[in-house]
Amino acid sequence: MSTTRPYPPGDLGPEPGSAGASAAPAPATPAGQVRRLRLAGTRGAVARGRDFARQALHDWGWLPAVGADQRAAAEDVLLVVSELVTNACLHAEGPEELRLRCTAKVLHLEVSDLGAGSPAPRSPHRPGRPGGHGMFIVQRLCLDWGVVRNADGTGKTVWAELAAPS
Repeated sequence: MSTTRPYPPGDLGPEPGSAGASAAPAPATPAGQVRRLRLAGTRGAVARGRDFARQALHDWGWLPAVGADQRAAAEDVLLVVSELVTNACLHAEGPEELRLRCTAKVLHLEVSDLGAGSPAPRSPHRPGRPGGHGMFIVQRLCLDWGVVRNADGTGKTVWAELAAPS
């Protein structure tokens, strides 16, 4: 079970200020702000992507974490960024770009690449075997994820959405 999903998939929880909302103030996230990092042809793409995401989380008030839920949400984002960028490095000729968009309830991330394959969790999942856990991790931590093919037929964008800390 995800540490960042206090509600079932698709249910983003109560609106801020409603009876079920937390008394703690929500982080000051610029609504819909998008951050982009060009990764094409760079070395150390996974570390660069993770550092870029960490800085965005800091700027958006997720870090430094003020509690266990916020810390877990930030760690989940960094892990999903690492997994998606790693998959692009290993299976898709390298990542082209990382994009992050944050709202009050959801962080949407995208990794674009020029690869033809489609990522999918290995089935059956075998926890005791090394490797092959990336998309299983993404599936477990995210509210939703998917793949969008580029219109010209070359490459794709793998996207994922994670719940903002409560």
